[in-house]
Amino acid sequence: MDFITSNAKRKGLDVYSVIRPHGMRGYIFIEASSIGEAERAAFNVPYARGVLKKPIDYEKEIKSMVEDVKQEINIRKNDIAEIISGPFKREKCKIVRVDKPKEEVVVELLEAAVPIPITLKMDAIKVIRREEE
Repeated sequence: MDFITSNAKRKGLDVYSVIRPHGMRGYIFIEASSIGEAERAAFNVPYARGVLKKPIDYEKEIKSMVEDVKQEINIRKNDIAEIISGPFKREKCKIVRVDKPKEEVVVELLEAAVPIPITLKMDAIKVIRREEE
């Protein structure tokens, strides 16, 4: 992706944006004034096989990968969760505090000898058991 952006800047091409969408390995989308401009931006880029000849429809193909859909994460205090990423991966923990604006949670590991609060992103944990009121 860096090769394409540097080529476009150096050559003064009409390239408007370069996107590598999450979840789609091996493809880079180039928004340019013409297919020729996109081909010149991708010329001599290592490991690039070529440029697709037909333009891709934004609404049908790309919109779902690019636009971020905000979904509500249902995490509450005293829930039991499992950490799914980071150095404490696969550890069980108890939710101590939820900070929704920052999308962070403070947890304490269940198997730890000393309860140390750890701040994690909400997407780094998975709720296993809900604490009943």
